[in-house]
Amino acid sequence: MLIEREAESCYLGQFIPLQYHHNMLMDLNRMDNFKAAIRRQVFEGAKVLELGGGTGVLSWFAAQAASKVYCVEFNPDMVDEARRLLAMNRDGEKVEVIHADAFEYLPPEPVDVVICEMIHVAMLREKQVEVIENFKKRYAAKFGGPLPLFIPEAVVMAVQPLQQAYDFSGYQAPIIQFQQAGVFSADTIELAQPALYSIIDFSQPNDLQIKWEGSFTIEKSGTVSALRFVTKNILAVLMETSSTIDWLNHYMALPLAQPVAVKEGDLLQVSFQYRAGGSIASLQNSMQVEVKSTASVRAGHLSLAYG
Repeated sequence: MLIEREAESCYLGQFIPLQYHHNMLMDLNRMDNFKAAIRRQVFEGAKVLELGGGTGVLSWFAAQAASKVYCVEFNPDMVDEARRLLAMNRDGEKVEVIHADAFEYLPPEPVDVVICEMIHVAMLREKQVEVIENFKKRYAAKFGGPLPLFIPEAVVMAVQPLQQAYDFSGYQAPIIQFQQAGVFSADTIELAQPALYSIIDFSQPNDLQIKWEGSFTIEKSGTVSALRFVTKNILAVLMETSSTIDWLNHYMALPLAQPVAVKEGDLLQVSFQYRAGGSIASLQNSMQVEVKSTASVRAGHLSLAYG
């Protein structure tokens, strides 16, 4: 019988089919930015650990400069696949693929860089935050300081109210949608600017509980039918140019249980909470959206103040 964490990991998709991992190799946005960040951060002769190695490609990027890469993967099918693919590539022998649980594994020696890409929009479903926080405590207990550099270094998350259409050839279906960043759709109308709700810096201690309450000034009249969640992964910080190497996840639009009609100038109050690594439903079920004050009421208060 599966223990709770094993059962949860299966549900949350850590044993997804090989083809899903193969598709990630074709995601040039992900691949090119990780390659650039790893080239930037992994110096010649470095020791590197990857937690959740998948096909082994990120470990292979690191092996171009590193003297040794420990690639940890829990899924036995992926372990075999990573070993098969690495054997086909130059410097693949520098990568040791280890069948182990990232929640438990520690390298036999201190490492300079830790790569971990267990990332989902809003840091849901996958265990990125929990795995790294757990690793930092165990690593410090075994090796002391300093901690290695993490890739990604940080995650920035924002939320935005949308008027989202759910008409599919006449069939009404308010479903969760993953939307490509920067691609316009007439079905999606942004009703206010995004608001930052969380920054996770992996060099610092992080709470697994994420909670936010804030307000938006509505810029267009319409109906708030969804909240869009935006997740930018800061893969590397380039101090000398004050810039970053980023990877932006697809947007995630979660439909509201009860859409809210709004007018331009209204103040919209939004709140939600969830646990990093939790289910999408846990976030969606916590979302609260209401009009805090209308444009007409605010205009009336303003006229009284200056009357």
